[in-house]
Amino acid sequence: MKFPFKTIALIGKHREPGIARPLLRLADFLAEKGIAVVVDALTVEYLKQASYIHLNKSSYGVMELAEMDGKVDLAIVLGGDGTMLNIARNLAPHGVPLVGVNQGRLGFLTDISLDTMLQTIGNMLEGQYVVEERMLLTARVLRAGAELYSSLAFNDVVVHRDNANNMIEFEVRIDGEYVYNQRADGLIVSTPTGSTAYALSSGGPILHPGLEVMELVPVCPHTMSNRPVVVKSESVIEIEVLMRHASFVRVRFDSHSYFDLENKDRLEVTRYAAPAKLLHPVGHSYYHTLREKLLWNKSL
Repeated sequence: MKFPFKTIALIGKHREPGIARPLLRLADFLAEKGIAVVVDALTVEYLKQASYIHLNKSSYGVMELAEMDGKVDLAIVLGGDGTMLNIARNLAPHGVPLVGVNQGRLGFLTDISLDTMLQTIGNMLEGQYVVEERMLLTARVLRAGAELYSSLAFNDVVVHRDNANNMIEFEVRIDGEYVYNQRADGLIVSTPTGSTAYALSSGGPILHPGLEVMELVPVCPHTMSNRPVVVKSESVIEIEVLMRHASFVRVRFDSHSYFDLENKDRLEVTRYAAPAKLLHPVGHSYYHTLREKLLWNKSL
């Protein structure tokens, strides 16, 4: 049978011993179907350290994430949503579609269980899948007009204080128009994907991942009238730090990378040009995932 994916990359959660056996089982399953299998270099390194050295003696290739552009047709991520966030940031610029296998319970992004992994992925190889595109953010830090740092974010870009003494103050502009000055513990700029993460716990709305919008969610604002705002995805969001008090201010990107901000630094957040492409089994339901993850199916 001719499959739509000729070369598939396997990526496991870093330093997770329980991922080795299912990953190797999946690699053998794909190889038996005549699919070329490559394994992420960091995953292989960990498997070697964990004494799963027989992977090196197999016919599976080893490849860095940065090398996968144009060389793999699909990446299967075994881990959790955090692992998927990291891989999506790396592979979305290259247009590599992603499938997520969750180690434990159903995840927001990793929606295939280990128990049904082989059967479900086997069906997907035969074309039984749906494609979902999710937007990412790109953000850059400007100081006196010069760019000092930039990063992608799948969930959110968060400006926050890093000490317990003072709130931080910042000015927000959208598409060049002044919106407000705010004192708060922080501000979250989130994608629809990130609306069920930190933004949700800070009182933001749940946004369907198919929407092309961004939301701004204040974290513990000083004034209760400062509420979440949803804007179009084409907006340019500017956040200028105003250090009128002794505060240590940091910007984080998906809680993965960060940069320390100084007075008058400006953070510019926009939509990233390329989406992350997620493949789901036929019948995948976002609302089913919400019910499972947020316990909406539990009787009161």
